[in-house]
Amino acid sequence: MTQSIQSLSSLVVSQKTTVVDYPGCPDFKININFLSRETLQKLRKKATSVSYKNRQPVENVDDEMFLKLYADACITGWTGLKMKYLENLIPIDESKIEDLDQELEYTPDNALLLMKGSVTFDQFISEIVTDLGNFTKNK
Repeated sequence: MTQSIQSLSSLVVSQKTTVVDYPGCPDFKININFLSRETLQKLRKKATSVSYKNRQPVENVDDEMFLKLYADACITGWTGLKMKYLENLIPIDESKIEDLDQELEYTPDNALLLMKGSVTFDQFISEIVTDLGNFTKNK
C-alpha cells in the first residue's frame, strides 16, 4: 500500500542541477542550478543595502555584488569551453592564445567575467536557470 504524502515541504529540494549544451559551441556543457523565486530574493536581499533620504528608507542594490552571487549560485562548472568559442562570446586578445582548441578552465571568476562581458551568455543562463522544465526528467 502506498503511503500518502501530507506535506509538500517533505518533497521540495533546495537545489537541482542540470547540464546544458551551449548553442553554437559543440562540447561546451554548463552545470547549472535551478534558482527558485525564494533563492533569487535571498540573493537580491544580500546585495541590497538601505540608506535614508529625507528620513525615508531607500533600497540600493549593488549590481556587481548581485551578479557575483547570482553567477556563483547558478553556474557550478563547465567543460568544453574552447578558446575558439570565446571570440564569439566576449572580446578577447587572440594573440595571447597559442592553441584555439585549448579549454578555458571553469572557475567562479571566469564564470563571473563571462557573465559580465557577454550579454548573450548572461541571457542564456538567465533563461535556463529560471525555467523548471530544464531541470525535470521530461525535458
